[in-house]
Amino acid sequence: MDHAMVLALHDRDLREGARPDGPGARVERTGGVVRQVADAHGWNGVLWSDLDETDADAAITEQVAYFTGLGRDFEWKLYGHDLPTDLGQRLTAAGFTPEPQETLMVGEITALTLDTELPDGIRLLPATDRAGVDLVADVHEKAFGTDSSRLRAQLLAQLAADPDTVVAVVALAGDEPVSAARMELVPGTRFAGLWGGGTVEGWRGRGIYRALVAHRARIAADRGYRYLQVDASDQSRPILERLGLAPLTTTTPYLYEP
Repeated sequence: MDHAMVLALHDRDLREGARPDGPGARVERTGGVVRQVADAHGWNGVLWSDLDETDADAAITEQVAYFTGLGRDFEWKLYGHDLPTDLGQRLTAAGFTPEPQETLMVGEITALTLDTELPDGIRLLPATDRAGVDLVADVHEKAFGTDSSRLRAQLLAQLAADPDTVVAVVALAGDEPVSAARMELVPGTRFAGLWGGGTVEGWRGRGIYRALVAHRARIAADRGYRYLQVDASDQSRPILERLGLAPLTTTTPYLYEP
């Protein structure tokens, strides 16, 4: 895989040429910034920017004023190769708070190791209705210790309005949900994004996360997608590397609360 070419394709298709990630959201292009605007349950933030030392501060000020006027928290999704090189410092100076850095990882699906099987006693349940979404959200809260109300609302809206763009699955041990994950499929691109993969403590280290990655990769391949894309934590990166995904750059969410 040509890393530089794939990174450029990722930036073009998923950032500069971004599409709304759900019903009720819209993508706007203003100056050197591409942003998504959604309701309070959706994701609001800056996806891509083309800035330099002369206009970065003004662009930051403009986005803060815009989202503050809407009464929205928002995220500036900063990648390691974005310019200017001190953009993260400028965001911090403007009142943004950086979240933990992750690694953008991409793999060509046909080159990945996808022969991983589920552990004994674990079965997969596609989440296609409210009951399934509730299971996904419950696992998310237990695995990450965060509120899942936004995830629940967004996933229900996507499944109702455009079910071909999202896949969600829950791993069950008997009737107990122990792991869950979803996949965003971006029509018109070659990328399928893996999101929200989490396993409840006590069930980790058994290969469930790895099996969920392989399961979603096979679905993406069947639907004609070429690449898997993941924003990987330090915990998931080694697993993804063993499956064949490669690190391309870093990504850090900078959060702003009006």
